[in-house]
Amino acid sequence: MRAYCWACLLLSLLALAFACGQTAAVKELTAEELAKLLEQPDKVFFLDVREPYEIRMLGSVRGYVNIPLSQLPYRLSEIPKNKVVVTL
Repeated sequence: MRAYCWACLLLSLLALAFACGQTAAVKELTAEELAKLLEQPDKVFFLDVREPYEIRMLGSVRGYVNIPLSQLPYRLSEIPKNKVVVTL
C-alpha cells in the first residue's frame, strides 16, 4: 500500500508539471523539511490530489486543498505559481 501511495504521488507531481507546461523539481520531503515548510505557511500551498473515494477511505489532512487528479488539468488556476506546492 505504501509503495502505491508513493507511486501515485510521483505520478501526480509529474502530471502537475506536465499540465503547467513546466519542469518542476520533484522531491520527497523529510519530516524535518516538512516541519520547516509548516513554519512558513504563506510560502507553501498544500495540494491533495486524491480522489474523493480515497479521502473517504483514508481521511483528509487539515490545511490541504483537494483538487482530485482527474480534475487537475481544469483547475490549474487554483494553484498559486509563487508558492512551493507540497502534494499528497
